[in-house]
Amino acid sequence: MKIAILGFLLSFLSFQFSMAQEEGLKNQIIELSKTKWEWMANKEADKLAELFDDQSVFVHMGGSWGKEREVNIIRSGGIWYKKAEIHEVSVEIIDNTAILLNRITLIAEVGGNEVTNPFEVTEVYIKKAEGWKLGSLSFTKLLQ
Repeated sequence: MKIAILGFLLSFLSFQFSMAQEEGLKNQIIELSKTKWEWMANKEADKLAELFDDQSVFVHMGGSWGKEREVNIIRSGGIWYKKAEIHEVSVEIIDNTAILLNRITLIAEVGGNEVTNPFEVTEVYIKKAEGWKLGSLSFTKLLQ
């Protein structure tokens, strides 16, 4: 009987530890995403180039492209992500992949014109030896 209770207690503690670790990972991804939005607002293209995986993809209202083009667009000011007002955020962890959903209002300057759009943004992060890398960033415009 004592062994069964001890086994149950160890299982319960292991489960609690696992849940705490996952919450910690989710919070780490949320903070990384917030930092990414700050770097985008400040046009810190070099920092973003480090964060973006070499095979990353970006999906916008006007098309999709890879890392090099996204970094160059940010560096040149072709798209200036001035401010992302985050309304909701959620994260799911699957093995070494984190999927973050942001419901945002984005204030951006595109081709010299300031625009404000509501988006659901999907960010996919992959855990690599050197840390978390952004694998995909996709904007889905919301109707409001």
